[in-house]
Amino acid sequence: MNELEQNILAIIQDAFPLEERPYLVLAEQLGSDEQSVFAAVENLRHSGIIRRIGGVYDSKKLGFISRLCAGKVPTISAGASDDFALNEFAATVNEIPAITHNYVRSHEYNVWFTVIAQSEAEIQKIVDDVCAKTELHDVHVLSATKKYKINTVMGAVAPTKTEDEKGVILSGAQCAKSKDLEKKALTDCDRIRIRVACTDIPHSLTPFKDWGVSCDELRDEITQKRMRRFGAILRHQEAGFAFNAMVCFRLDERRETKDERSVILSEQSESKDPAGAILAQKPYISHCYERPSFEGFPYTLYAMMHAQSADELDRNIKEAAKSIGNPDYVVLHSVRELKKTSYRFFA
Repeated sequence: MNELEQNILAIIQDAFPLEERPYLVLAEQLGSDEQSVFAAVENLRHSGIIRRIGGVYDSKKLGFISRLCAGKVPTISAGASDDFALNEFAATVNEIPAITHNYVRSHEYNVWFTVIAQSEAEIQKIVDDVCAKTELHDVHVLSATKKYKINTVMGAVAPTKTEDEKGVILSGAQCAKSKDLEKKALTDCDRIRIRVACTDIPHSLTPFKDWGVSCDELRDEITQKRMRRFGAILRHQEAGFAFNAMVCFRLDERRETKDERSVILSEQSESKDPAGAILAQKPYISHCYERPSFEGFPYTLYAMMHAQSADELDRNIKEAAKSIGNPDYVVLHSVRELKKTSYRFFA
């Protein structure tokens, strides 16, 4: 990526301008011209670095629930003669819109996937159907009992955003910090707009006009906290973060010495931050949740970590563990991405 493209990504991951001429707004921020910025973004899209540009919604605020599922599928590494079972599993999952993310990870529980639906019963039916059609077994459906961080923005920190002349904050993160407006019930028009905003914006200088979506209404989605952000969703590998792992910590077991333990307890007492809140401050961690443990997997704090090299990832993991008292942990490297899509609400 050239310097202009890097600077653009630093902005548009979190705050693609919700304006009629977004590339003109970006050009003014970057000291460039509209056509050059548009061409740079199009290059990032065509090269695969940008997966899509659109809304990232809070499923709970829209009446949906999301669950992470851990299971086992026979593979060559697990003693199978070939990867037929895994390929069959991947093909089946690819046909199910409710399953948005699906990864092979370096663990006995080797497949981890996310399901979004409107009820627990619907999620369980989806999981049961996949088990019936494939060799997926020993599945555990995990809720997030606490959420500390959901932020897939990678790379350089974006420049500080300013308000426009109407006082509307352009940054999704800053909008989320604003005082809540009165919560509004979803209308049919809202559902139609949300369905559209879950897709990829048109390849034009006036994408919102061509989409048929109001920028004011999209800003309101952020203020209402239905939408977490409007921006570019990246393919981490293509964007330079090819080394990724889900690191799971067992918080009931600490491995530091007695003296180290005293220091850590003192520091945590002063900050009053739980381990998840401490990890959420790390720039290399994009997601951080607490989830229930299950048989054979006693870990409860999950953190997604990203790096540009294996050594960097290893350093990040050790630094993160030390910051929360060196609990027992397991590293589940991202071995293979089987599916990564955005859920299209109300489709």
